[in-house]
Amino acid sequence: MSQVFQEIEKIFTTGISEEYLGEDVKLVEHMLQCGDLAKEAGAPDYLVVASLLHDIGHLLVDDAVGAQDSGIDMHHDAVGARWLEERFPSTVSEPVRLHVAAKRYLVTTNHDYLSKLSHASVQTLYMQGGPLNQDEVIEFISREGAEDAVRVRLWDDLAKVRDKPTSTLLEFKSLIDSLARS
Repeated sequence: MSQVFQEIEKIFTTGISEEYLGEDVKLVEHMLQCGDLAKEAGAPDYLVVASLLHDIGHLLVDDAVGAQDSGIDMHHDAVGARWLEERFPSTVSEPVRLHVAAKRYLVTTNHDYLSKLSHASVQTLYMQGGPLNQDEVIEFISREGAEDAVRVRLWDDLAKVRDKPTSTLLEFKSLIDSLARS
């Protein structure tokens, strides 16, 4: 088993993996659903792995639940991306880094999007800075990985179904191993 897969497996079985910050689904369940949605959409392997691991930053920060309850943004997007960029190419880490900005982008550019967000996602939107201004929209969409981040974000929003059957982490092992830096 690759070292990176073993690290991910260990992170996925931490206590916080049982929670998901105000959502009605467990965090790891959510991440597996997101990976499955990317796979079902025929996304390239790197984007399936990015989708699977997009919220890993929540599992890496201390007291993510307490911070959320206090209205503090722990920047799980940046934390997760930093962890991933040490182990994967930027095609995996950048969509993770940008998936929160993608939510802010979509709220700004798609008038129906806000109404489709879960209650918890609307709450965190404002902790994360709210809608982007026009300059931020231009800056966001011109960044490498922005379009992939938007795709991850849309799967993220759909991956919140309690008790939905998912693939196991082990079923993503070959993709993780093929992309992980040795």
